[in-house]
Amino acid sequence: MSYLEKRKVREGLVVSDKMDKTVVVAVETKKVHPLYKKAVRATKKYKAHDENNACKVGDKVKIVETRPLSKEKSWRVMEIMAKREVVETRPRKPKKKK
Repeated sequence: MSYLEKRKVREGLVVSDKMDKTVVVAVETKKVHPLYKKAVRATKKYKAHDENNACKVGDKVKIVETRPLSKEKSWRVMEIMAKREVVETRPRKPKKKK
């Protein structure tokens, strides 16, 4: 039995990378409301350890539970599943006045 089978694993989006070696990952889950039977989205933010500062805002990452590394950080980035897609934009040329 590998160590990953015992630990919780979550997938989410990086929403902040402003700290050194730490990223904030938003994990979205869907739950069914007990009375109304409607699917409700719940988002929770986790602070995860990013040793090489490789993650950027918008990246999809997989995080794994680990021992507490600081007061609020007990997750670490296992892998970057998808990098953020950057769309190239050109400035528009101003229209000529007639």
